[in-house]
Amino acid sequence: MRVLKFLAFAAIGVLFGIIMAKSEAISWYRIQEMFRFQAFHMYGIIGTAVVLGAISMQLIKRFKLRDFSGQPILIVDKDPRLKRAIIGGSIFGIGWALTGACPGPMFVNFGFGYSVFLVVIASALVGTLCYGLLRDRLPH
Repeated sequence: MRVLKFLAFAAIGVLFGIIMAKSEAISWYRIQEMFRFQAFHMYGIIGTAVVLGAISMQLIKRFKLRDFSGQPILIVDKDPRLKRAIIGGSIFGIGWALTGACPGPMFVNFGFGYSVFLVVIASALVGTLCYGLLRDRLPH
């Protein structure tokens, strides 16, 4: 059973990588075009992801879907604080603009053979570790 789960996740990961590469969402030039408001390409990809995500969330809620282990998927509403969304979004956006990739495409670029993204992945992991260590002291 674990092998089947692993294969399912691996297949989804490979499919995700292919889609990211073929849609040019891993292209540094496409990302720079987006941040400079020179092309709609990335906005179309992101908009499609947002719409599909919203539809998926509604289907999960409506049909009370379960995860792979059979547990119900619980979607907890988040506290809508504008300040933390602005600060977190700004940090994410700055990292995205500087590296030319957000978390998913970082791994796709590395898998595509761009070994410099190992530095980006390591930096993202260090940043996540720092957040985990400081989380209790940060305003949420």
